[in-house]
Amino acid sequence: MTSFLFRHIDNSMLIVFRICFGLLCFLESVGAILTGWVKRTLIEPQFTFNFIGFDWLQPLPSTWMYVFYIVMGIFGLLIMIGYKYRFSALLFALMWSATYFMQKSSYNNHYYLLFLLSFIMVILPAHHYASVDAKLNPKLKQISMPSWCRWAIIFQLFIVYTYASVAKLYPDWLNASVIKLLMQGKSHFPIVGSILQNEFVHYFIAYSGIIFDGLIIPLLLFKPTRKYAFFASIFFHLFNSFIFHIGIFPYLSLAFCLFFFEPKTVRNLFLKKKELYILNEIKKPKYSKTLVAVLSIYFVIQIALPLRHHFIEDDVLWTEEGHRLSWRMMLRAKSGSIHFRVVDQSNNTIIPIKLNEYLTKKQQRNLKTKPDFIWQFSQRLKKKFENEGKSVAIYVTSFVSVNGKSSKRLINPEVDMAKAQWNYFGHNDWILPSK
Repeated sequence: MTSFLFRHIDNSMLIVFRICFGLLCFLESVGAILTGWVKRTLIEPQFTFNFIGFDWLQPLPSTWMYVFYIVMGIFGLLIMIGYKYRFSALLFALMWSATYFMQKSSYNNHYYLLFLLSFIMVILPAHHYASVDAKLNPKLKQISMPSWCRWAIIFQLFIVYTYASVAKLYPDWLNASVIKLLMQGKSHFPIVGSILQNEFVHYFIAYSGIIFDGLIIPLLLFKPTRKYAFFASIFFHLFNSFIFHIGIFPYLSLAFCLFFFEPKTVRNLFLKKKELYILNEIKKPKYSKTLVAVLSIYFVIQIALPLRHHFIEDDVLWTEEGHRLSWRMMLRAKSGSIHFRVVDQSNNTIIPIKLNEYLTKKQQRNLKTKPDFIWQFSQRLKKKFENEGKSVAIYVTSFVSVNGKSSKRLINPEVDMAKAQWNYFGHNDWILPSK
């Protein structure tokens, strides 16, 4: 284990990745402003649906969220050039974590991956070459790194892609009905819109997704198939970028490929003036046991989290319990309808609730299909009326369709959601069974 983790290898791949990573962090931050994402998601809503337990974490008032994202983008640039690297990487990681946990209306797994990767980058020695830090402090300059730096990234990717592949092995994905529903929203695309409605294309996307996610890491690690896997990655990720508009993730995924190629190849392409490290020494630091323990705990958690929905009652596609943090990417299409009946308990009168007065269109779409949104909104309504001196009961009429199937009642209409409790680690029994 010592030999495997602490044997030094050339660090060209990590240095080039740091530059790509920092640039992409900058583009993600600035792009969120320029595309209107910050305005739609964090400024226009009266409040955001934060991760439960992070109620205190709400967006900054007015235009301060723009300043927040600009500062975050600056830290991305500092990561790229390697100036005050660890400080810049840590501040970016903390700021990205704040934006990640303060809203989930625009949740996707790519934001989660960037959250994890940001903290991993803090501990990696990615500023030891081609950086301002190394220029200002020549003693910092190194051309090698411990092998664990490479394998930590690769193992994280293996977890992501493997769980993404396994999650697709269910009937609605295998019969391509999910893909069909997802592609219906792309029919207006020029040139490819009509092609994406073809049944053959639906099956191709469904099964190539399973195969790609399941095999891409082993194929990139195996030298005879590496080149072909890389070209497949280019096609796969650029297709996702064009069709699904998922920000920097496709390009970040391509940057990950640096860790699979020979250091000499990476150096010859990007760092021609850099000396190639060939000594292959084992340098075991004093903190090696602590590092191994921390990495072991981290990866055990990463392996365990995506499995938790198997220990929670009912189907995760229906309850959403255990869906997040599990690499369950674009697996379902859900639609629904919802009505809140708020009863003033002092005189038994019904208080009308118009969702447009509280929520944006995107928040309403999530509210109609996700139990945790329903619970959070109910608690917010309860608090609002309590502040007005009213004690209320809240009953929800909710119907949801999963993957185009017939609608079924989601929430028990007899349960007072103002009194309902949220179960953080198990099933919430006010969610009706899927069958």
